[in-house]
Amino acid sequence: MSQAQLSSRFNKFAAESKALNSRLYEFLSYEVAKDDQLLELSSHAQTGQPVPNLLFASIHYLLLKGFEHPLREFYPSISKAPKLVEESFGDFKDFCDVYREDILSLLRSKLVQTNEIRRCAYLYPIFCWIYNEIKKPLSLIEIGTSAGLQLLWDHCSYSYGDENVYGNDSSNIHLTAQVIGNQKPFLLNESPPVSSKVGVDLHVNRLMDQEDALWLKALIWPEHKERRDLFDRAVTLYRENPVELVEGDGISLLPKIVKNIPDSSAICIFHTHVANQIPEDLKHQLLMNIDRLGQTRDIFHIYNNMWDEKLHLDYIMHGVTFKYTIGETDGHGRWFDWSL
Repeated sequence: MSQAQLSSRFNKFAAESKALNSRLYEFLSYEVAKDDQLLELSSHAQTGQPVPNLLFASIHYLLLKGFEHPLREFYPSISKAPKLVEESFGDFKDFCDVYREDILSLLRSKLVQTNEIRRCAYLYPIFCWIYNEIKKPLSLIEIGTSAGLQLLWDHCSYSYGDENVYGNDSSNIHLTAQVIGNQKPFLLNESPPVSSKVGVDLHVNRLMDQEDALWLKALIWPEHKERRDLFDRAVTLYRENPVELVEGDGISLLPKIVKNIPDSSAICIFHTHVANQIPEDLKHQLLMNIDRLGQTRDIFHIYNNMWDEKLHLDYIMHGVTFKYTIGETDGHGRWFDWSL
């Protein structure tokens, strides 16, 4: 990727950061976009990765890990009284110079694998709808699972703009979301039964490992305290309710995983905010695999970021294919549209 392309990426990320209320990343992104030295540093990110996210997460990770530098004083995730954002770039560039080799190591080895458990807020009504349709326990397969937090959706409780609480009302994870539009989702008071879970990723983050947990926390914007607090509780929930995570190519492994699932359960394949990193040919391969499996099994596929940013539900039941566009979703699960 040329420096001009990288510069464009950082300018775009600045606008995204503004929309997500990260003044620090907004300011630094515009500055990095103008700095040839920092653009060269960021060019060492692995192919296919969102470069600005990876650069800023690498630096955040080192700071959270305890690397000493005046830059720490600008991060709300570290300092109780952060300094003015507008004064941060000099220290930011110096940090990148002092710890260049550490940053390079992370750029070359780490992946942007955000794991937002709050996205479960829009997954819950989908799984309620599926269970109501098929009346079978659900067998979950998450592709691009990262650390598997979204496989814990049946251990969370939910509310959608009123006093009603759904799901597991004894959970320490309560997720709220706003439903946009006139249609309201079908919701079960208690979570649908789940018979099995497996998450697959080319690189699994093991939350039993403190370093992997710290990397995922570093991917969260410094100003987003609520997300960090929720992540910490989600890590605790995962450690109390671990799930099977398989490292490998979920698309090619899918037939093997499905083969071990009994007919008494409904197969639910899902992935959120992952498909944008899947090459075009592999997206088609995934759909072909699902179609083949659907010739002998009822199968449900929940996804977004494949062809557009909307949430979709495709399924094959009794040999008949159905395709629904559910609607827009917020990347952090704060709201979603519903048209199912």
